[in-house]
Amino acid sequence: MRKVIFAALLLLCSVTLNAGEWLRVNLLGYLPQDVKVAVYMSNDSTNILGMTAQGELFQVVEALSGKVVYSAPATFSTNAEKWGMKRAARLDFSEFSLPGGYYIKFRGAKSPAFKIGADIYNGLSDYMLTYMRQQRCGDNPYNNAPCHTHDGYIVDHPTRSGEHIDATGGWHDATDYLQYQTTSATACYHMLFAYMEQKDKSVFKDEYDATGRKGSNGIPDILDEAKWGLDWLVKMNPEPEVMFAQIADDRDHAGFRFPQLDSVDYGWGKGLGRPVYFVTGKPQGLGKYINRTTGVASVAGKFASTFAMGAATFKSIDPEFAAKLTTKAEQAYAFALTKPGNTQTACLVSPYFYEEDTYTDDVELAAATFYNYTKAASPLLSSLSANSKWLKEADYWGELEPISPWMELGRGRHYQFYPFINLGHYYLASSKDEKIAKKYTAFMKEGLQDLLNRGEGDPFLNGIPYIWCSNNLTSAAITQARLYNQVTGDESFLEMEAALRDWLFGCNPWGTTMISGYPAGAADVPTQPHSSYVVELGEIPYAGLIDGPVYRTVFMERAGQSLTHPDVFEELNQGIAVYHDDVGDYASNEPTMDGTAGLTFYFAAMENKGREQSAENGNAKLLKDAYGATVRVNPTEKSIYLVFTADSNFNGAETILNTLKKAKVKGSFFLTGNCLRMDEHKDVIEKIINEEHYIGGHSDSHMLYANWGNRDSLIVSYNDILKDLEGNAAELAEFGVTPEQSRWFLPPYEYYNKESVFLAESMGYRVVNYTPGTATPADYTTPDMPNYKSSQTLIDSLYKFEIEQGLNGAIILIHPGIEESRTDRLYNRLGEIIKYLRGKGYNFKSFKDIK
Repeated sequence: MRKVIFAALLLLCSVTLNAGEWLRVNLLGYLPQDVKVAVYMSNDSTNILGMTAQGELFQVVEALSGKVVYSAPATFSTNAEKWGMKRAARLDFSEFSLPGGYYIKFRGAKSPAFKIGADIYNGLSDYMLTYMRQQRCGDNPYNNAPCHTHDGYIVDHPTRSGEHIDATGGWHDATDYLQYQTTSATACYHMLFAYMEQKDKSVFKDEYDATGRKGSNGIPDILDEAKWGLDWLVKMNPEPEVMFAQIADDRDHAGFRFPQLDSVDYGWGKGLGRPVYFVTGKPQGLGKYINRTTGVASVAGKFASTFAMGAATFKSIDPEFAAKLTTKAEQAYAFALTKPGNTQTACLVSPYFYEEDTYTDDVELAAATFYNYTKAASPLLSSLSANSKWLKEADYWGELEPISPWMELGRGRHYQFYPFINLGHYYLASSKDEKIAKKYTAFMKEGLQDLLNRGEGDPFLNGIPYIWCSNNLTSAAITQARLYNQVTGDESFLEMEAALRDWLFGCNPWGTTMISGYPAGAADVPTQPHSSYVVELGEIPYAGLIDGPVYRTVFMERAGQSLTHPDVFEELNQGIAVYHDDVGDYASNEPTMDGTAGLTFYFAAMENKGREQSAENGNAKLLKDAYGATVRVNPTEKSIYLVFTADSNFNGAETILNTLKKAKVKGSFFLTGNCLRMDEHKDVIEKIINEEHYIGGHSDSHMLYANWGNRDSLIVSYNDILKDLEGNAAELAEFGVTPEQSRWFLPPYEYYNKESVFLAESMGYRVVNYTPGTATPADYTTPDMPNYKSSQTLIDSLYKFEIEQGLNGAIILIHPGIEESRTDRLYNRLGEIIKYLRGKGYNFKSFKDIK
């Protein structure tokens, strides 16, 4: 895990040429065919004249060459003062779609480098599960330690209070260790929804087992995580009309600590069991603070919808479990109708709780889920009634809340209007009943239009109310916008969707992403979220969506004295809302479990959107390793890519070139700046170019980027890496090799991490490495080394690998520069390797052949 001591490095890439001017971009990057808008801000009072004149041009600049590739007029915003600025502008470069690495320049500001590429969302939906696994209660795979194994004791039940039941499992809600049915059921539904809504389910990988530990089990990880939640929800609804909605209460707020060391005493001994709140349908609270509960329908509706969705999802995976969930879904729905109203969370120490006031949306979602999964010819929920019944029921409850109240009103108390998105409307908008579909697409549109209207004039086009957990609202808004576009094809809200998505990735006043530690290598990410892991271990709780900016008044009321260090964003915290990357700020900088799960659908949808754009352009399919480097190209094709990396030693180059020429094979050479600068190599480098082999970068000074003992830790700064890349590109340019001709980059020592890969790709490179297991990279070893491998051993290992795993799309690396003490040089046997593999049906390509 990367330590937060590297937080200072993150700011090095935030570029401003003049004080008081900033350019904000999506630090993750942009899909080629997507809406792309950067935002300029200025609080420089000396730079006002002429700033309102529309038509002033901004520039998109290729990061490696410094060449201007696009320019267009800026559009100045009318409400810059919302963010404490004198002037602001939106810089729309949507027309520019060429993949690569770029930055934007406008007036006195320059943005960080960013990538345009079809693969920017790849793996992100699954990545969000990193935080979900960390939040597991009972058996926690992150700590590899059990926690809260004594849960729990029933409270607020007319006859069973004090009785011990098994309520272990589920997820901790945030940095505290409370557990709520309302957020857990919602998170579970979101993950199931993410999976079921993707036609191409290959975006979901199987790299973890059911316990959340490394190792595949034949089930996509997102379903493993959802089932972890479903199993807990079953415990919280053990029998018909018996439901529990909460474990622990605000006595939990007892400081930073690991979950396995939680020693809060709720009356049964320190760490020996927590209260499990029975759903009464009446106001609750064990002390002087009483919530405003009016019924059971909000809880029962969430049980019903999540169980129904689980039954549909696991129908073919685990039929017995699915049948159990079907029965429980029907029972929960019936119970919801007996006591309409909302159930709020309970508190004891302070008057703060989740103030959910709505319930009709929960009942609608349950009925709409039943409807959606019984309308097929072979119903997934085969025991449920005819779908016409569920359509009628869903429509009844849906009409009672046509627009999510926070969208319509632009306000809300803490979790007052929850869930923040009404997915029931989406199912009804997708109905085959044209009248119903028209009605609910109109409802979806009205909510989005309300947001767009409130965002008018805001340079970030942001109409979200900055209440606690504003990022959860942002997640809900982009999800609704994506679903609305999918259902209708209406593009009216694409720019707003892009603006709110970009907000989460750095196009906001603070220039930071809103996902803990992600993306590694970006100019600024949350590195000190409100988390015990930051305080106790100095580790980032990766992948957690943080709460997000809050109104200044909310921060001052709830967490005004919480900061642990001077506010690095003070100059930017002069507007309507504030944000602090400070471990003390639990109002704007605490990751939440339900917010994180809520993004899994959206990121999966964007990955598939990127795949579609890539396929339309005929791009190669790339297999990448865990750090983001390509390790196979078009893995279904019987093509092999021979690559050769060199620093100062290049003694085998002529031999390799002669072999390649004789075999009529084109290779790919990756050279350092050191190699390119040496006079004795110039002739052979010219020969590589003239014979039309691929030539690309291997760093400038053969700088080691990451620690050999701890790959996640960089040993150089971000700026050092960027300068190294620029230096390498400059030396290639001396041979007439342009950035466009040398997009593929093979890192020095063939060693890198997520941060260095991200930096390289933001500069426009596509990072590549040899295919793991091919063995040949060990040809550098010398006889005095304990890990020495002879050429015959390496060849035998390569051929064995081919038999066991195949070499389709494989990248085979052979070093062209070998120490004099090694006389047994693998490059001398390149010809026989080519001949053998051709005999196995393979052909050979270079990186010039890849689109």
